[in-house]
Amino acid sequence: MEYDRIYPTLDLHGEYSFSAKELTKEFINDNITLKRQIFCIMHGIGTGVVRQAVHEVLKKDKRIKSYKVDFMNPGITIVILKEDVYE
Repeated sequence: MEYDRIYPTLDLHGEYSFSAKELTKEFINDNITLKRQIFCIMHGIGTGVVRQAVHEVLKKDKRIKSYKVDFMNPGITIVILKEDVYE
């Protein structure tokens, strides 16, 4: 399934780890504001530095229910927010 065509997606290709972290935080907040529970972050494969930065942000954010790398495209992480973040 091509999640990036169904759900809102943040494309971080070409970003550095510090900017990827800030953009990820903003994207999480935007999706909470828009009440979107599932979204994708496209970090690419490369050396894994951007993916690692994104996963650090997701791991620390208590509003995140779960996240996983898409098994069909390891350059994308699928994120699910907790349902109570909209209250």
